[in-house]
Amino acid sequence: MTDPPEAIAQECVEGYLFRRAPLELLVLRRPPSRGSIWVPVSGKVDPGDRDLPSALLRELAEETGLADPRSVVDLDWHVTFPGPDGRPWRLHGYAVEVPADFSPRLSPEHEAFAWVTEAEALRRLHYDDNRDAVRRLVALLGPDDRSGRRNA
Repeated sequence: MTDPPEAIAQECVEGYLFRRAPLELLVLRRPPSRGSIWVPVSGKVDPGDRDLPSALLRELAEETGLADPRSVVDLDWHVTFPGPDGRPWRLHGYAVEVPADFSPRLSPEHEAFAWVTEAEALRRLHYDDNRDAVRRLVALLGPDDRSGRRNA
């Protein structure tokens, strides 16, 4: 008999902020005390959050000052990983479209940001699962959204 899978100890959310035509993605750099790695907006679901989307909206506001995204789309993607205590945490990814003129106001969790192409995001992002989520986001967008050109 096998043991049942261990319950998820912590739910988390990630927001992949983008603007369209041509596609640009926002990446954030953690300070040296947190590894100086490039990441998307991310955070834990708190007990006061109604659901995953409300946790995401809170994290977006806290980490970037974004209060009114153009759209939020569940990437129907998640990854389970060992948390700091070794128990499983689960991360849920969302595509977050922002206005073309949006400029983030960073929290102390990050020291820099960059608007980058898909290729540059795939190069900079530290974790494989972040790159997987970016590929999923890009697959959901049509060619017009990525290139800025209309198909004839």
